[in-house]
Amino acid sequence: MSFYDLLVAPFIDFGFMRRGLAGTLALALGATPVGVFLLLRRMSLMGDAVSHAILPGAALGYLICGLSLGAMTAGGIIAGLAVVFAAGLVARASNLKEDTSLAAFYLLSLAAGVTIMSQSGRNLDLLHVLFGSVLALDDASLLLIATISSVSLFGIALLFRPLTLECLDPAFLRAVSRMSPVAHYGFLLLAVLNLVSGFHALGTLMAVGIMILPAASARLWTRKLSAMLALAAGLAFIGGVVGLLLSFYTDVPAGPAIILMCGLAYFVSLLAAPNGLIVPRLPSHRHLSS
Repeated sequence: MSFYDLLVAPFIDFGFMRRGLAGTLALALGATPVGVFLLLRRMSLMGDAVSHAILPGAALGYLICGLSLGAMTAGGIIAGLAVVFAAGLVARASNLKEDTSLAAFYLLSLAAGVTIMSQSGRNLDLLHVLFGSVLALDDASLLLIATISSVSLFGIALLFRPLTLECLDPAFLRAVSRMSPVAHYGFLLLAVLNLVSGFHALGTLMAVGIMILPAASARLWTRKLSAMLALAAGLAFIGGVVGLLLSFYTDVPAGPAIILMCGLAYFVSLLAAPNGLIVPRLPSHRHLSS
């Protein structure tokens, strides 16, 4: 079997593979840069919490309208934003930290979402919501994912400087600029939108994986933000391509296969990257100079 038959032909010959590839590219360009900023802001677990928090909203949309793209998207966005702002409100009005309140809301949301989905009596639909169906994306789903990715890229470009400064010194940003709340809440909105976008392709349990794993891998290779953003998007896309091919040739579901490939890139980075586990511990060979 030639290189073309093995790696290229599946995407040329099968429409569902091309759609999966297009959806993966859009997620890599839109969701992964958001994951980089989540990582730098030490909010990676918030992404996981919100990805589960969108489940009850999407489930209500499904229960009312069936597998309606608009209803499930609107429900997921409303539920995700509600949990983010509710967790922030609880953190400010009580002695609980934001991560604790997020964890509480995320557990309640996950339980509520699974309960609502179970009322339909169809396990297949529950699996679709939890694990996604990247190989079953239709034109409307691809348009939604591409639109959210475009909005995300525009938003990151618009807020790039305050987002970068907030990663380094949020107190300084609050002191010198009025953009601090705009950057903070605008970024949270982008995170929720991209998690809802990823939910349609990878499900609520896997959507955060394509945001965080490539970002963590890129962080091990470089400390320069622009290089980190580009490398993370590239790793996400490569993981998506390899995951789609793995799913095509085996019985592994496409969504988990994509996240597994992103995870493999992370473990390779842990071992081989300059900021990983092994390279910094290797003895350095310094040349003597007179």
